[in-house]
Amino acid sequence: MATSISQASPLRSVSCPSRNHLKVLLSSTGSSGGNWVRCSMSSISAAASYASLRVSGFRIYGAKPLMSRRSLPHKRAWFIRCATIEEIEAEKSMIEEDVKQRMEKTIETVRSNFNSIRTGRANPAMLDKVGVEYYGTPVSLKSIAQISSPDASSLMIQPYDKSSLKVIEKAIVSSDLGLTPNNDGEVIRLTLPQLTSERRKELSKLVAKQAEEGKVAIRNIRRDALKAYEKLEKEKKLSEDNVKDLSSDLQKLTDDYMKKIDSVYKQKEKELLTV
Repeated sequence: MATSISQASPLRSVSCPSRNHLKVLLSSTGSSGGNWVRCSMSSISAAASYASLRVSGFRIYGAKPLMSRRSLPHKRAWFIRCATIEEIEAEKSMIEEDVKQRMEKTIETVRSNFNSIRTGRANPAMLDKVGVEYYGTPVSLKSIAQISSPDASSLMIQPYDKSSLKVIEKAIVSSDLGLTPNNDGEVIRLTLPQLTSERRKELSKLVAKQAEEGKVAIRNIRRDALKAYEKLEKEKKLSEDNVKDLSSDLQKLTDDYMKKIDSVYKQKEKELLTV
């Protein structure tokens, strides 16, 4: 069980190099440094997540003592707060949940980026990233209009407020879609021209780049989780074997999300290269 110390005590951490001796780190309030004191253990008792430790016969280690020998009583009791199994499990669960949420969000981002890249077939999702300045406020196009696909090569945009037709038209022209809107005063129609072979290859490279960026994001999430586990190990809340097992599970989860990225990438690439 790991130990951390209550704020009222100068005792910061404890280790047991032998059966009858403890190694105690003393530090002043707000200090990150400290001095190790080797103490002869007189008695130790515990209740809930707190332990009362009484020591005697100490020896100070450290170049800059925080207090003199005379200022330390020959015998003294300290209260040590110990991290419970429940608290450690809660920290592990928090890390695992954060990893899954971030990895899932990464997959959603990759899918969203892919959907915004036009293929040979009309898809309303192509307009997901088009932003419109609506009464001075930037909003997404899909939040102020109904977007549909009447056929395989066209899109129709019907705004909830007809006065927004002009700003929607302007937003589409300013986007990187390369489409020319046809505004008839009621709706806006977009006709998708056939992609050239060269353009398909360019878009295929863009999709591959976005897929790799998604994988990098997944690896970074794995790295952050490993650092969090290593921190728990340094705090003596996890053993080396615990960290190895958790790292193995984390790698399996990482591999699963890598496969998901590969899957959505291959599907998008197929759509791009299909004439």
